[in-house]
Amino acid sequence: MSTDTVGRFLAALDPEHRQAVGDRSRQEQERLAAAWERELEFDDELDTLDELSPPAAEAEAAQRVLQREGQ
Repeated sequence: MSTDTVGRFLAALDPEHRQAVGDRSRQEQERLAAAWERELEFDDELDTLDELSPPAAEAEAAQRVLQREGQ
């Protein structure tokens, strides 16, 4: 997993969650970033939001990943 993907994932998070995820191991960050990329790729609702606001779609996908993780 590239550092860029983890960086993009962290940037999509709100500051509180960014800090919490940033404190996790690199392996855990990469796992969450991969889940975030899958969320962006496969969720049809995010496709529409992405057309209107890519940052909003990325933030929504990041929030969904953390909610599934119980954050």
